[in-house]
Amino acid sequence: MNSSRPYLVRALYEWIVDNDCTPHMLVNSEYPSVQVPQGFASDGQIVLNVSPAAVRHLHMDNEAVSFEGRFGGVPHTLYVPIASILGIYARENGQGMVFDLESPMEDEEEIELDDDIPPPDTEPPRPSGRPSLKVVK
Repeated sequence: MNSSRPYLVRALYEWIVDNDCTPHMLVNSEYPSVQVPQGFASDGQIVLNVSPAAVRHLHMDNEAVSFEGRFGGVPHTLYVPIASILGIYARENGQGMVFDLESPMEDEEEIELDDDIPPPDTEPPRPSGRPSLKVVK
């Protein structure tokens, strides 16, 4: 199945804007392919105001969020892969969602298996005795 993250990001963005709040995205600025102004990142993270009044040409799809924004009065084109988004929330009340940190390996369809590790030869011991169930009220 496809990742639910891009769908949740888009839905939460709409919900926040529909409630007249300011959507902010927390982004892992060190994630591969992220294009954000590095001078504004702190501890490998950056908070982006993605409200309709703050950005131009906002585009959200299943791969990334891209838009144009100003930082210190200087225009920048930003590209944020969906996997680099750590959270989206309303500035006014903090309501939103935080996502698990994804590593770039999780995006790849194939994961290499280590052929040098032999499979376990023994199965875990089976419990002895007669199985029993209890009714819990």
